[in-house]
Amino acid sequence: MSEKPVRLTEPPAGYAAWLTELKIRIHTAQQRATLAVNRELVLLYWQIGRDILARQAEQGWGAKVIERLAEDLRLAFPEMKGFSPRNLKYMRAFAQAWPDEAIVQEALAQLPWYHHLALLDKLPNPETRRWYAAKAIEHNWSRNILVMQIETRLLERNGQAVSNFPMTLPKPQSDLARESLKDPYRFDFLGLTDEAQEREIEAALVKHVTEFLLELGAGFAFVGRQVLLDVGGDEFFIDLLFYHLKLRCYVVIELKGGKFKPEHLGQLGFYMTAVDRQVKHEQDNPTIGLLLCKSKNKVVAEYALGDKSQPMGIAEYKMLESLPAELQTSLPSIEQIERELMGG
Repeated sequence: MSEKPVRLTEPPAGYAAWLTELKIRIHTAQQRATLAVNRELVLLYWQIGRDILARQAEQGWGAKVIERLAEDLRLAFPEMKGFSPRNLKYMRAFAQAWPDEAIVQEALAQLPWYHHLALLDKLPNPETRRWYAAKAIEHNWSRNILVMQIETRLLERNGQAVSNFPMTLPKPQSDLARESLKDPYRFDFLGLTDEAQEREIEAALVKHVTEFLLELGAGFAFVGRQVLLDVGGDEFFIDLLFYHLKLRCYVVIELKGGKFKPEHLGQLGFYMTAVDRQVKHEQDNPTIGLLLCKSKNKVVAEYALGDKSQPMGIAEYKMLESLPAELQTSLPSIEQIERELMGG
């Protein structure tokens, strides 16, 4: 009869800290092991795809060889998933899309296989595919987040807000600030239409703050809504206040339900000054302002920013909108592919 393990009622001194350290090391090792397995799998799939391409090109093998290969591999490795004809065709497409093995080994192997299926299905342009792959690696996007960023055209919106950052901020902060803003911002996730009023949108953004932070982009941290500022005994309220971890500064966001007007910047600048004097710490960089409006005349916005010494940006926001026709595909969804792969 085996003895039952004895659990000490009082651990020795230093045990708790050691246990915490061990848990962290074990968790880190598990993560590294998962990444290593994923890396080897992606490289294997790329090599299989490369071999299929080479043999079809050099020896004239037809498409039916993929059906035969799928069957033979499943018989040889019944415990392994992912050798369906469809997935083998994706391996071939993957190798064709990324012919440089060095890029696959150094960067792309960091992404799970299903990320690559999304990139192949939705992005025919190699440079665009490369940009989204790099962002997915940099920000550790899940597959669903990657698909959402592609479908909302992040690349086209990134860094497009009208701003005066080059004139009001030193490099490289001005470049980072410009890249941190978009135009337009997509608020489809709120489920509101264009008729929604400012306060309704503002409340919904806070209710869906996780999605809002995702749309704002990496680095934004939520500070508060309707933040009270006491200036000379008078009370003022900032619509939304954030802190940007990379820029090391506060970001004041003001919402306007209509078209942009130059006088809107006066109110935004006032709030920025108040934050700089009352909230900002000495080590923080100057506060940045972002005015979000339903529409704007770009020339008017550029003129309005022309004489402003505070760093500001102006961008539009969009509510419910259908997916652009060119992004709608007849290809199967990633979920359908996953179901087939799990079955094959």
